Amino acid sequence: MAASALSAALAATLLLAAATAGADEAPCTRRPVVFAFGDSNTDTGGAAAALGNYFPLPEGRAHFRRSTGRLCDGRLVIDYLCESLNMSYLSPYLEALGSDFSNGANFAISGSTTMPRDRPFALHVQVQQFLHFKQRSLDLITHGENVPVDAVGFRNALYVMDIGQNDLSAAFSSRLHYDDVVRKRIPAILSEIKDAIMTLYYNGAKNFWVHGTGPLGCLPQKLAEARDDDNDLDDSGCLRTLNNGSYEFNSQLCSVCDRLTTQLKGATIVYTDILSIKYDLVANHSGYGFEEPLMACCGHGGPPYNYDLNVSCLGPGYRVCEDGSKFLSWDGVHYTEAANAVVAAKILSAEFSTPRVPFGYFCKA
Repeated sequence: MAASALSAALAATLLLAAATAGADEAPCTRRPVVFAFGDSNTDTGGAAAALGNYFPLPEGRAHFRRSTGRLCDGRLVIDYLCESLNMSYLSPYLEALGSDFSNGANFAISGSTTMPRDRPFALHVQVQQFLHFKQRSLDLITHGENVPVDAVGFRNALYVMDIGQNDLSAAFSSRLHYDDVVRKRIPAILSEIKDAIMTLYYNGAKNFWVHGTGPLGCLPQKLAEARDDDNDLDDSGCLRTLNNGSYEFNSQLCSVCDRLTTQLKGATIVYTDILSIKYDLVANHSGYGFEEPLMACCGHGGPPYNYDLNVSCLGPGYRVCEDGSKFLSWDGVHYTEAANAVVAAKILSAEFSTPRVPFGYFCKA
């Protein structure tokens, strides 16, 4: 293994081990159950199951060594978080064969947004799918059937939410004025997230883990778009305007979580600042053993971003790097497994969470 690849893997391993030991010392005292909602950052195969999409190798090459429906060369952040609880990876809700829902289910679907709320597979639709899953489970119990999750499991489960990136990205790509995005579009997105949390709460949920969005201005996809000059680039090479929008989104999302914590009696709502975690990876990439913070491993066009809107990863003429552990970005939008490992480790440290509670708090008596 090359020295840079080794250092990236070592950094991820040490961070993950340290975070797990420091923030989550006591093991779960009851079976962990997790229900996830979101987009491709959390999708463990939902789009493949729902739409018949097939993402062949090199997707999945770093860990699974086969196609899994994940838009990544290996594990996602949610996979690492599940590993920290010694539970199985989350099966997509719509996967008909081979699913194991004993530790929960994954309702996240690649490309999902919060609006329009009734379009497959918007956040509202994902929540409705969960409510059907829960009601069906409880109905079967009354008929003496065995189900993966019972009433106690649903009540004590953790409800993970990571969505909004696609909404925010689309708002900026539509050339809306920055002020319109901040004053109109972001509040509308957050209204849907708030509604989802409240709906789950009033249907028995009490433990929530909410991720903010990452730094849009550091994605190769956005950086590769034509611009008149480089005046908007910051010292890390990222687009200031898009990152400012991401910061504003997260600030407002954190406030929503704070207000809901006060409003919803008995609920624990943890907000995690994903933007600070991911921006630090870009700004200090060499310290984590990465060599390419702003260039996609899988794509087309070569340096500086290796991203072409017309020739995406797996598209005709794409090229893939030999060693993804040197890269933060897998395909210009999604992170590599190596980068996801570090992000997960930072999440597990609880340093970026409000309130600062360990990820596994919900599965301890």
